[in-house]
Amino acid sequence: MSVDVLLGLQWGDEGKGKIVDYLTPKYNVIARFQGGPNAGHTLKFGDTKHVLHQIPSGIFHKGAENVIGNGVVLDPAIFKKEILALEQFENYDKNSLLISKKVQLILPTHRILDGAYENAKGDKKIGSTLKGIGPTYEDKISRVGLRAGDILSPDFDAKYKALKQRHLDILSRYDFQFELEELETAFMEGVEFLKTFQLIDSEYHLNKKLADGQSILAEGAQGSLLDIDFGSYPFVTSSNTTTAAACTGLGVAVNKIGDVFGVFKAYCTRVGSGPFPTELHDETGELLRKNGGEFGATTGRPRRCGWLDLPALKY
Repeated sequence: MSVDVLLGLQWGDEGKGKIVDYLTPKYNVIARFQGGPNAGHTLKFGDTKHVLHQIPSGIFHKGAENVIGNGVVLDPAIFKKEILALEQFENYDKNSLLISKKVQLILPTHRILDGAYENAKGDKKIGSTLKGIGPTYEDKISRVGLRAGDILSPDFDAKYKALKQRHLDILSRYDFQFELEELETAFMEGVEFLKTFQLIDSEYHLNKKLADGQSILAEGAQGSLLDIDFGSYPFVTSSNTTTAAACTGLGVAVNKIGDVFGVFKAYCTRVGSGPFPTELHDETGELLRKNGGEFGATTGRPRRCGWLDLPALKY
């Protein structure tokens, strides 16, 4: 069997979550392969709207397994809130959610660093969601980050304190006010909550699924035009959002990739700063925003709206 991939083809907010939810009955496994709580995948059931941030959008289907892959960055505090909100739905099954031990953890100080970095940019802000995504990926590349598997280590507290101090040393160079205690309490509660879930070696697990003839849908976050390499740099996210990232973010070989689904809207939206050639600053743009309900699922910010950009879509 192969791994099919679902991507956004614009600047995010294309409606990927509802498409994954629709496609889930055709797959045995839904796997997230990059991004973190900066994602907002909105699903609606009757009059109930639910936004998923870190959890795959197949979570509401009994029989489907949902995997948070190694390429994802995870905030334990937000994860706990997200899971507790899911418990109101009868189709939610805790045992269907598996988390890679190699997932990078977002610390409270990552979120504070994100705010300090963005604040220091002044009028050159990139429009970060301030969820700590960039600093977490930065620590991953610097080889100093903490991973989900580390919470099972007897010296986790020492590892946490060492990384926190590293961050506090950096923050001492910035004129930025912050409160850490409340964030830290929620983080530690989230870590204990995370321990009650199945932490797995996801690369082995997913390849065994393929060997057993099971099908996998890899769910991307953000959009192709926000890719760290191929997007409108520097106004991009901190991870690769295109098909190749599914291989590294899940641990599957290139020859295992099957169909690739690209999702786009009949018009364009963008949250945050960066180029937007077809953006509308008039009544038509406001009409698109109002009729499309174009407000960030994660940040709540009004989305910038404009005409469909065919050259960008072709790219």
